[in-house]
Amino acid sequence: MLAGNNDNELISKVLRGDQQAYAGLVERYQAYVFTLALRMVKNREEAEELSQDVFIKAYKYLADFRGESRFSTWLYTIVHNTCLSFLRKKKPDTRSLDEEHNFNLADNRETSFRADLVEQKSRQAMVNQAISQLGADDAGIITLFYKSEQSLEEIARILGIEINTAKVRLHRARQRLKEVMETRFTEEVKDLT
Repeated sequence: MLAGNNDNELISKVLRGDQQAYAGLVERYQAYVFTLALRMVKNREEAEELSQDVFIKAYKYLADFRGESRFSTWLYTIVHNTCLSFLRKKKPDTRSLDEEHNFNLADNRETSFRADLVEQKSRQAMVNQAISQLGADDAGIITLFYKSEQSLEEIARILGIEINTAKVRLHRARQRLKEVMETRFTEEVKDLT
């Protein structure tokens, strides 16, 4: 029913009181918001809670969306600010290495996939794990550019910086990602080249 609608059409419907249209926006962007939140807070449960907070805030302030940028850009700003506020208030996180190890083992137990799909997932997991080793700013800009496919202009607008600054930050984040991958995944990187 809502699949054919673009974001602006859904937003117009929501502003006219159609709550189903907002459910369509939530469905369309829930993975995007969760992924961004998880990159920043690095905890699945907290990212889920923050994702819900983001959608509540987005609904509350939807009338403020002017349409000057994509809805995903505006939504990213809410995710970013919500996560930063949360991280400022949060105490340092301490976790058992056993729990982290067990989580990674359970996450990688996909034995029913064909070999090529498993390898692709493994590469994605490797890249995601490398991104998780970066600072929040580096992980955020990498995620925006590559996973969310935001342009440098949109990234600059989201972060409130100049386009050239966004280019420099992206370049530096790529360099740090490359260093992490070469350090932590030496053999895997050799296999890729």
